[in-house]
Amino acid sequence: MTRDHGGNIDSAIARFGGSNWIDLSTGINRAPYPLPDLPPEVWTMLPTQSAKQALLRAAQTAYGTQAPMLALAGAQAAIQMIPRLFAPKTARVLGPTYNEHAACLRAAGWQVQEVSRLAHLAGADLAVVVNPNNPDGASYSPGDLLALGAQVGHLVVDESFADAQAPLSLAAQAGGNLLVLRSFGKFYGLAGLRLGFVLGDAVAIQALDTMAGPWPVSGAALHIGALALADTDWAQATTARLRTEAVQADALAAAAGWQPLGGTELFRLYDTPDAQSAQDRLARHQIWSRIFPYSQRWLRLGLPAGVAEWARLTQALAA
Repeated sequence: MTRDHGGNIDSAIARFGGSNWIDLSTGINRAPYPLPDLPPEVWTMLPTQSAKQALLRAAQTAYGTQAPMLALAGAQAAIQMIPRLFAPKTARVLGPTYNEHAACLRAAGWQVQEVSRLAHLAGADLAVVVNPNNPDGASYSPGDLLALGAQVGHLVVDESFADAQAPLSLAAQAGGNLLVLRSFGKFYGLAGLRLGFVLGDAVAIQALDTMAGPWPVSGAALHIGALALADTDWAQATTARLRTEAVQADALAAAAGWQPLGGTELFRLYDTPDAQSAQDRLARHQIWSRIFPYSQRWLRLGLPAGVAEWARLTQALAA
């Protein structure tokens, strides 16, 4: 079964036509990390242990942790594997949020309940919090999450959108009953590279490593990821730019009559009079956005990149 996601640009093209689309339906940075020249061996050789370890060292430094860590083909791979780490019992997911968490838990036999308050996760055999949350950007302090960890069997904290909000991260505390997920592709704008990380105690990480198999990450991803994660100047400049542009996007939306509801540095969430009409309005300018099956008013919008894309968004919202 196909689940509802952003990034479904094929359906936009099929419905509205055209070929010059700006896909703002995801939280992927549209000004990506500049791709380096790649040595031929990343394509011609199997990924090496030394390249894997170089990436993990760069990730540990970038995320400020010494916790055991596994690189995978995106945070999505960890979301699919973690439910099979433990005997399925009762899971609770703080929502509404990224729908793969609940879906993958159910597929593995867990009894899943979606709750709307952090305190309502207490007592679960496995609890999931996306921090900051997708799609509303709601965030929870490390102290509150650690306190919750003492009240659940296992706690999974998905930090896929935390790159620009380092103080929120529990990467340094990963271990015990706490698993932390990190995404590479969103902040670095290279989602097609398929790279992410899971952090936890040595036993859980070894079990996931065995489950993933010998080469879960390509040689190109290992090489590019290590370089990008070590480039602190780019990360700092990108964070500053995104914060400025998030304010700019909110101002454009407010002028169009949409109420900003929150978001992160990579996407914004708006309350609109009618989300389907709002999406169609943008689509007529070949700008694709995200709406949600559980809300007739919410529309999520990523941030454009560059003068031309911002001009098109401005024109679409002023039309």
